[in-house]
Amino acid sequence: MSAQPPSLGLELAERRPLGPVKALLSSLALVVAVVATMLPVTASDTLQLGLFRHPLLAISALAAVIVLAPYRLRFLQGPQATFALVAVSYVMAFALVRLIAGVPGQAASGYWAYVFVAWAVAWLSVEEMAALTPRGTVWKRLLALAIPLTFGAWLLILWQVLVVGFAVPKVLLPPPSDIWARLLTSPAVLWADFRQTFLKGVLVGYAIGCGSGFLVAILIDRVPFLRRGLLPVGNLVSALPIIGVAPIMVMWFGFDWPSKAAVVVIMTFFPMLVNTVTGLAAADRMQLDLMHTYAASYPQTLLKMRLPMAMPFVFNALKINSTLALIGAIVAEFFGTPIVGMGFRISTEVGRMNIDMVWASIAVAALAGSLFYALVTLVERAVTFWHPSVRG
Repeated sequence: MSAQPPSLGLELAERRPLGPVKALLSSLALVVAVVATMLPVTASDTLQLGLFRHPLLAISALAAVIVLAPYRLRFLQGPQATFALVAVSYVMAFALVRLIAGVPGQAASGYWAYVFVAWAVAWLSVEEMAALTPRGTVWKRLLALAIPLTFGAWLLILWQVLVVGFAVPKVLLPPPSDIWARLLTSPAVLWADFRQTFLKGVLVGYAIGCGSGFLVAILIDRVPFLRRGLLPVGNLVSALPIIGVAPIMVMWFGFDWPSKAAVVVIMTFFPMLVNTVTGLAAADRMQLDLMHTYAASYPQTLLKMRLPMAMPFVFNALKINSTLALIGAIVAEFFGTPIVGMGFRISTEVGRMNIDMVWASIAVAALAGSLFYALVTLVERAVTFWHPSVRG
């Protein structure tokens, strides 16, 4: 018996012809890649020599044709097609970004044609990744991470290409390269803002708001008549506009981070309260009767059955609050803060027309919020491993 070649653990869900969308997109990209050789890439190019004046773009365009032709004919498929399409898309993106950086606002028809080709190849690469069925856990996690990363990377690539290619004024929308440069040159300022807003205002307010909402929900569950009294009041408080509450909190707690934490408490308390009350009511009558037959007390029933069943609802509130807390703290800083903080930085730098610094602060906030949400999700998977949504 011949030895089997090693497998990467990836294979197509089903080997079948290209769907109509992929067939149309691959055919169109192939035709455009060939026709664009006769078009000027930049304003200084002649019609016949546009592509050949830019060797890196010419090589990447040739690689796109070499990959798209067998892919369209289904000679190239499966993991090999995925890897080839991903490689070609990023090589073309690098060539396009590097080319236009030297001649901003000078992009011609050939350049935009190859932007379309690169985008089409990237689209097809994501389609092929989604069609793969990994057999190993590691490959499943890598593939689940690769698809959103590819999508996000191409949003940044298109942002860079469009802004520089059309010479959009930086005061309206800076390219990602300028934002990245600002992140590299201002780490001390951004870290001080992050520490003030996130580590102090967000985390403290998040812990107090979620913790108090959880405890009050248990109290409401234990004393039913409070449900009719506290829930309407909580609903009223949650409906208060943040731009009205923030100045009052600044007057009560001062300009430093405690006033921002107080706003976060108000924003996170009610979602936790409602979700926990709903989760505690998730147990049906048969399960409650079973605990009653075991002569279980209220604390035993709460700890052994009702709280574990409520955990998916609790973590749903925690995930919602992880974003609400950051938004609340940043907006609250618009109404009074020391000379530090993400909200302070955004409002101040907008007035100075330092839009790249504004976007750098926004990027830090978005990254912090995303990582915080991901951390809550990981804890949720560890705690609610028994739930069908996690097992699936």
